[in-house]
Amino acid sequence: MGTPWDGGGSDGWIVLMPLLLAGRTGAAALRAVAAMLAVIVLVAVSAMACNAAPAPRPAQLPGGGRVLFPGHLLVALYGHPGAPGLGVLGHQDLSASITRARRTAAPYRALSKVPVVPAFEIIATVAEASPGPDGDYSAATPVADLLPWVRRASAAGLYVILDLQPGRASLLAQAKLYQSLLKLPNVGLALDAEWKLQPGQTPLRQIGSVNISEVNGVVRWLAALTSRYQLPQKLLVLHQFRLSMIQNERRLDTSHHDLAILFHMDGQGSPMAKQQTWAAVTKAAPRGVFFGWKDFYTKDHPMLDPRQTITRTPRLSMISYQ
Repeated sequence: MGTPWDGGGSDGWIVLMPLLLAGRTGAAALRAVAAMLAVIVLVAVSAMACNAAPAPRPAQLPGGGRVLFPGHLLVALYGHPGAPGLGVLGHQDLSASITRARRTAAPYRALSKVPVVPAFEIIATVAEASPGPDGDYSAATPVADLLPWVRRASAAGLYVILDLQPGRASLLAQAKLYQSLLKLPNVGLALDAEWKLQPGQTPLRQIGSVNISEVNGVVRWLAALTSRYQLPQKLLVLHQFRLSMIQNERRLDTSHHDLAILFHMDGQGSPMAKQQTWAAVTKAAPRGVFFGWKDFYTKDHPMLDPRQTITRTPRLSMISYQ
């Protein structure tokens, strides 16, 4: 026979019942029974709690935690799979790209005080010289084509950023095309205003621009998506190398703690020219944002090495290679 304390069964309570009620009558007996039932319920609830399956652990970021910055440094390869002219991600297959991303990030580990996370920045919508069937001068890569890259990168511990070159399309409409990927905990979004066209404009004939009201529409949607699916903090990158590219940027909505918004200086040229662009971009940015830098293998003269790259004020949270 089990005891009432070891989960051995109810017969122990039956044996104890006469002892608990001995010498008690009326109201006293009822109080004794009520007290005993309360103990039974407490023991049963405790046993159920002990036997219950543990709550699932909230999704984590590569490198650990649920807040991106300042606790991580992303080092990314930029480009479009299968298109060598669009960046280094097109220079090799998927497996080799993962190896290259890890190799590119490795030197920063000795230079960074926070975990270094290799990353892909994949151009998801590509600006085109012709209007295309939608008339928006932008070709959207199907989710099915990107999914193998996202899955393999995720399994390898990489962060993934989907870059939008919208042409005349709405940034929010293009972002929504990739909602199923953005619902993943390690997938962020980048808006490339260089390729945002106004009516009558075509790619490569001018530097594009976007009003902050359109950017804020993406901010609100992405923050709501992140909150709805209880995701770790999600990255939103704003590419910029001219202040005219993001109009009224001081009105950027930085109130959503679900997002880490990062201004990414992707100017090219000599170290002095890049530093001047960096100074302008960081000075004009609103409060509460983070900063990134891009190194170009062929268009920088010369390209900075990792130690030269990381020596920036404000501190870098993302470095990419094109």
